[in-house]
Amino acid sequence: MELLDPRNDFLFKRIFGSEENRDVLLAFLNRTFTEAGKPPLSDIILLNPYTDKDSPRDKQSILDIRAKTTEGEIINVEMQLFNKYDTEKRTLYYWSKQYSSQLQESQPYNQLKRCVTINIINFALLPNTLYHNVFHLREDRTGIALLDDIEIHFLELPKLDEHAVTMEQGGLVNWLLFLKGVNQSKWEVLTMNEPVLRKAMNTLEFLSQNEEARRQYEARQRYLHDEASMYEAAKVAEAKGRTEGADITRKEIALKLLALGMELTDIADASGLSIDEIKKLNPLQ
Repeated sequence: MELLDPRNDFLFKRIFGSEENRDVLLAFLNRTFTEAGKPPLSDIILLNPYTDKDSPRDKQSILDIRAKTTEGEIINVEMQLFNKYDTEKRTLYYWSKQYSSQLQESQPYNQLKRCVTINIINFALLPNTLYHNVFHLREDRTGIALLDDIEIHFLELPKLDEHAVTMEQGGLVNWLLFLKGVNQSKWEVLTMNEPVLRKAMNTLEFLSQNEEARRQYEARQRYLHDEASMYEAAKVAEAKGRTEGADITRKEIALKLLALGMELTDIADASGLSIDEIKKLNPLQ
């Protein structure tokens, strides 16, 4: 049986973001936080659990995972297969929306809780060899924290070499190797000290044999490939400069990305057009 790729964000949410697999998400989060020197969580509440209404091609579907701790802190986990331009800025933008959306009108600022973003990315982003980077808001010289409300993790799968790690010890590495697609012959070693990881593996095996799950997975794969192709075309257009021909290409790219249901800000990043220019291409936006 050929296994589906758990890096597909639709499939990732089914494995880690469903109510029946909340313990899988909790175990993964605790391994992530433990490696970063943070205390483990006792429990989490899923804010947007996977449901059958989540469609692989529906732009209204939220395929990241949002959870809340017992202390009210917000955690967002997102799987990204390719670099959608300005990943760092995009991360800060969505973190800020998550942070600010906690307050209702007239509520005091002290009600704001810490927000954590965890980006699992299938490409190398940062100029170092670390597969796990964690960012906070710190004073440059002394390292004093301004406050601990912002925490951003980048887990870069390409930087993880299965031959250079010890699987027998368990930990975050084993979860990431599973996501990266390590050979099934090594699954027993991966789960030796990570028993909950076995549940994630069982879920992947079940979904890989389920006809409807495969249909939805393949629909999402086609969508992601189309999206990636548009981004590559945008890079080519950008390299050519803002000539008349390049402007036409940008408009074509923007129209195709609109058809894929992407956010206007992402289309603007990919095409080089302004949001106003994109709206003129599609008055319904």
